[in-house]
Amino acid sequence: MNKTLETFIQAINTSTLSDARKEVLQPLIDYVRDKISSNETIRLNFICTHNSRRSHLGQIWAQTMAYYFNVPNLFAYSGGTEATALFSKVAETLTHQGFDLLILSQSENPIYAVKYAPNEAPVICFSKAYHHPFNPKSHFAAIVTCNAADEACPLVLGADRRIAIKYDDPKAFDGTELMDVKYAERSLEIAREMYYVFGSIK
Repeated sequence: MNKTLETFIQAINTSTLSDARKEVLQPLIDYVRDKISSNETIRLNFICTHNSRRSHLGQIWAQTMAYYFNVPNLFAYSGGTEATALFSKVAETLTHQGFDLLILSQSENPIYAVKYAPNEAPVICFSKAYHHPFNPKSHFAAIVTCNAADEACPLVLGADRRIAIKYDDPKAFDGTELMDVKYAERSLEIAREMYYVFGSIK
């Protein structure tokens, strides 16, 4: 694993998670455990309105923590109710936290390869609708990360399970003095919760 990223992960403290939040995360733990016990591939699709911030953070941290805790056969995806672009501050935040990001295609909706370990396949990130052909069509868990997507997607076609794990949008701090801090905090919050989820599997 990338050394800076490994150091970042090793410093994560899950003792601050409340019992209420652990209850929110338990359905995802149960889903992953069920797939492992059935010897099935685990597919997680993190869904938010614009697929620009929280859903990408969920996708990247889920894939990273699955690797960190040796949970095999897991593939994380993300999507939105509409496509926009992965917000540049998200990419910057992930770089500071230890990921290596490569821009594969520069456009209004750039495509990133996010590397968490030198010899592992990167997480491919770009904004897309949750039902985009890049994402799985069936046998996946839909992880809904915001209220708007939760309301807009009462049913996610093809999903085995629909799980709501919602996060406040760091977009609220765009253009303010707190922007860097709040994006780092949101990424850490999602990292901490994915650490708890995958650390609870075995």
